[in-house]
Amino acid sequence: MERQARTKLHRMDYGILLTVTLLCAFGLVMLFSATYYSAQNRAVTNYDGYYYLRRQVVYMLIAYPVMLLLSFFDYRRLERFKVIGFLVSVGLLVAVLIFGRETNGAKRWIVIAGQSIQPSEIAKFGMMLYMCAFMARRHAVMRDFKRGMLPMLLVIGVICGLIMLQPNMSMAVIVGLMGYALLFAGGADVKQMLLLGVLLVALFFLFAVIEPYRFQRLTTFTDPWNDGKNGLGSGYQLIQSFYALGSGGLFGLGLNNSRQKLLYMTYGESDFIFAILGEELGFVGAVVVLSAYGFIIFRGLRIALRCRDRFGSLLAAGITIVFALQVFVNIGVVTGVMPTTGQALPFISSGGSSLLIFLSVMGVLLNISRSTGEQAAAVSAPRRGIPQQAGRSGRRAASAPR
Repeated sequence: MERQARTKLHRMDYGILLTVTLLCAFGLVMLFSATYYSAQNRAVTNYDGYYYLRRQVVYMLIAYPVMLLLSFFDYRRLERFKVIGFLVSVGLLVAVLIFGRETNGAKRWIVIAGQSIQPSEIAKFGMMLYMCAFMARRHAVMRDFKRGMLPMLLVIGVICGLIMLQPNMSMAVIVGLMGYALLFAGGADVKQMLLLGVLLVALFFLFAVIEPYRFQRLTTFTDPWNDGKNGLGSGYQLIQSFYALGSGGLFGLGLNNSRQKLLYMTYGESDFIFAILGEELGFVGAVVVLSAYGFIIFRGLRIALRCRDRFGSLLAAGITIVFALQVFVNIGVVTGVMPTTGQALPFISSGGSSLLIFLSVMGVLLNISRSTGEQAAAVSAPRRGIPQQAGRSGRRAASAPR
């Protein structure tokens, strides 16, 4: 029994575990460096320089053990909760529209037991769980539009529609892209997927144009200085981000030496923390962090490809896709590749909901990697045993009297 336990532990993807741990530790250092000055000068933080660090440490002490526990929890049991997960996601998205806290004209947060929770973070994984379970069970009909793709499109439409009502178009786009990628991985018809892709692009531009502030963001990121207010309007955040990244150079100004965090950069603790990172650690530091994210994405996709269980394979692919999209959107906004929007950088940005959710799904991914190792061992064991049995039977046959 002890040998089996050690074998199971050995099969966990320690590369992902170590990389996530290092990113979490680095995130605490980076968050403190990026927020100490601004927190000292804000009434909302009670002028406490340790405000963001203290909150993040508390969330980390909760979320990290949850990740470890989930790495021992058999992911196959999650399939039983697909309906409950989807209904809870819908319920939270409806609740935030009614009871949510309004900030800058949007209701994206709801307070439960004294803690602010972003339901859309939970909803995207609730939707992912339902889709993975559905497509794993009904893989044979996924090429049929009515019985396969249409039910999944309805699920995606409900979640994205409720998120758009907040409004939160960036999160709706991430959820929509995740659903699209999962449909492709689940075996949907290629021609139908191409037509769906064209429709999604058309819907994106339609929703971007009908709202003036969205259209302004879509046009401002191409030239943030031409925002109608000489760079002090909708292009302000991106300009400050450019200043930070440009000042960093190759090796950066050094930890705690950022100039843009001195009340110039807004949301430097969350959406734009990568800009502060680039300013203090330079191009080299930014590449190291991006390499860590790339390593997790690579290992996650490898786990998805090696898993012999269809549900586990789709679940690993979904987790990896959401993680990759989150990283891409955050860094794309900071570097001016995408219009300005608010998405946290996993394991580094301040935020309890994001940290808890992403560490939890990393625990599930670790469990899938462990189960993948067990499946490989189960397949290879009989292959090793057959020649031995054949050899023994052959020797017995040779030694038998004629």
